[in-house]
Amino acid sequence: MNMAEWLATSAHLRPDAPALLTGTRVDADYLTFARRAAAVGAHLAKRYGVAPGDRVALFMTNCTAYFECLYGIWWIGAAAVPINAKLHGREAAWICGNSGAKLLFICDDTADHWAEAEVPSLATFSVDGGDYRRARDGEGAAAPLARDTDDLAWLFYTSGTTGRPKGVMLSHGNLLSMSMCYFADVDQPSPQDAALYAAPISHGAGLYNFPNVRVGARHVVPESGGFDADEVLALGKQLRNVSMFAAPTMVRRLVDAAKKRRENGDGIKTIVYGGGPMYLADIRDAMATMGQRFVQIYGQGESPMTITALSREWHGRVTDPRYLERLASVGTAQSVMSVRITDSDGNPLPAGETGEIEAKGTAVMLGYWNNPDASAAALKDGWLRTGDVGRLDADGFLTLSDRSKDVIISGGTNIYPREVEEALLTHADVREVSAIGVPDPDWGEIVVACMVLEDGAEADDQKFDAHCLASIARFKRPKRYVYLPSLPKNNYGKVLKTALREMMAKT
Repeated sequence: MNMAEWLATSAHLRPDAPALLTGTRVDADYLTFARRAAAVGAHLAKRYGVAPGDRVALFMTNCTAYFECLYGIWWIGAAAVPINAKLHGREAAWICGNSGAKLLFICDDTADHWAEAEVPSLATFSVDGGDYRRARDGEGAAAPLARDTDDLAWLFYTSGTTGRPKGVMLSHGNLLSMSMCYFADVDQPSPQDAALYAAPISHGAGLYNFPNVRVGARHVVPESGGFDADEVLALGKQLRNVSMFAAPTMVRRLVDAAKKRRENGDGIKTIVYGGGPMYLADIRDAMATMGQRFVQIYGQGESPMTITALSREWHGRVTDPRYLERLASVGTAQSVMSVRITDSDGNPLPAGETGEIEAKGTAVMLGYWNNPDASAAALKDGWLRTGDVGRLDADGFLTLSDRSKDVIISGGTNIYPREVEEALLTHADVREVSAIGVPDPDWGEIVVACMVLEDGAEADDQKFDAHCLASIARFKRPKRYVYLPSLPKNNYGKVLKTALREMMAKT
């Protein structure tokens, strides 16, 4: 099936329901949304020769037109290539070239970045121009073009922290599986809901549009176009039944804002968090401030949002004897997935053993675009090798340790940065922390804690040493503490350990 069929269905069943909103302003109802998507698709085919299977890239900041373009692409059977709007124009150009994109959607916010790339051979179409408005007000096919389950729908490029980014091929079938997992394992959206896109639509937040389109919910882009904690809290009260995806760093900022405003997130129904480590101290603080509005998911671009989930129910099971252990986990396998832990030779490990996390199921990617070697390395007999390290307990709860590349080997012993970070974050003076391994002639690597302190807190290595020794083994404690005003993060809120390592190499 074509995922755009869900939009066509909602347009028939709920034509007058508000669909696309900027802040509290309604930009389109569902009938208008579907008509615009169909018209945009028809324009792509007629003006630019886009055919089924072709790739169309989007280098845009968050806006309601983003959804019109996405569904216009799918309406005619083409595939979308969303690009991080904060990339340099040359990086975006590389993705366009690698994917063989036939056309690039841009907006005023990215036009200058693209101009720096100097790629006159690729046609661009600005959603902020009059030509786009005329195109979306035109005519299009009444129904989306039929597609097969394995037809490409979403070509997502990884962050490329270890080299050139790889194009993750997600089919209509992959996106369908992901969406059904949302209904079964994450949340139950309703027509009264408002899906808020404070995180980039080009990433996981955008993928969650599908279940909300299916039920005819509202899709809201903040006036700011991104994440502003005070704006999110205000929209919750104004719109009601707000659901959103947020990186853990965004959750922390939202909780801080709620405390300052003496609010509890009234009007926010669900916050799905993932995309980076959520520390136990942070989620406990979040629930103490905002209540049980939280669901955790663990996934990758290669299995989008769909490896495991820790439900709202498990967040609230405070009387369970293993509650804190569960809360520190990332939950159990989602409905279409199987999860296992393997050793360095790919052999499955028993419950409780730490190793590489592998996942298998209908949400796992088709492979990497034009990269058979990388596909073969990542997919073994259908199992996705995630590159993450963790352990499963006897009940199937998965607890993450770290990315395999982030494990610190000191004196021949593995040290998982997350253990160090969890310990330090329980200190009242620590706001943020990232532990990294730094080369050392005697130990191979030593643990360095890069920390952001709370306002007014004093840097005191001995104090933090004593705190670590109260909860983790002596060999795991940091050999050095570095105090920073902030931690480097990418567009999705993930701490960039690579940048921290580079910084330490220069000192």
